[in-house]
Amino acid sequence: MATKIVVDAGHGGSNPGAVYQGRRESDDALRLAMAVGRILEENGYDVSYTRTTDTTQSVGQKAAIANEEGADLFVSIHRNAAEYPGKYSGVQTLIYDDSGIKKEMAQNINANLERLGFRNAGVSIRPNLVVLNSTQMPALLVEAGFIDSTTDNQLFDSRFQAIAQGIADGIMETLENQNVSGGGNMTGNSMGNNMGNNMMGNGQNCPVCPSMPEGTGPEQELYRVQAGAFRDRQNADNLLSLLENDGFPAYIIYQDGLYKVQVGAYSRLSNAIAMEREVRQKGYNTYITT
Repeated sequence: MATKIVVDAGHGGSNPGAVYQGRRESDDALRLAMAVGRILEENGYDVSYTRTTDTTQSVGQKAAIANEEGADLFVSIHRNAAEYPGKYSGVQTLIYDDSGIKKEMAQNINANLERLGFRNAGVSIRPNLVVLNSTQMPALLVEAGFIDSTTDNQLFDSRFQAIAQGIADGIMETLENQNVSGGGNMTGNSMGNNMGNNMMGNGQNCPVCPSMPEGTGPEQELYRVQAGAFRDRQNADNLLSLLENDGFPAYIIYQDGLYKVQVGAYSRLSNAIAMEREVRQKGYNTYITT
């Protein structure tokens, strides 16, 4: 049986992730995730995707997809962003902890992308991220350059296929070093387990799993629950991590010079009110915005 890998395109739909000069993280992530997945498939791996179109998913839903697929490995593709455009550049890979195969794979991916011209920002341990702590298999989150860095965007666009190849090669090289090939089974303790304590008994890790708006477009007004707005990206990231750890479908948008931390996006005001009530019950100060 071929090794099963779930490739996740970060964010999506009403949650674009970081946005800079009209460029959306969710779009870049989807293109790159599909390209990485195709390379893995061509090399004999059994690949599934959390999304193949611009659809909305909570981080809990992404983790649940990987768990339901019975995946051996979960790789989430993202772009990074700084508190001030152009402040940082480089690639970084996030993992739950440094046990098992995860750290070696993250280092291999970063090294491959560094050879393409990216600054290597290293491997970071982030146990509070839902897609890393609620997946039942080794999981990595790859930050493929900063979306607000001109240098990184030029590399992303001009070396796109090489970037996809570098990520895929980092995955495959590591698996081969662990005596696991595309035609083999994931066995042994080296693969670890990232299951966190916040997984609900029904396989979903969010206390609220709302229905997201259908058929949303640029002309449709959406109601969002806002939990904070910051000039400092790190403050926004800290709040985002807290919300994600509580299982909420939170995300950050950059608007009017502020990093705004929001939860959900609903075509019906009643759904936004219900979500705001749940978020407030967890102790967050919120209001509904459009």
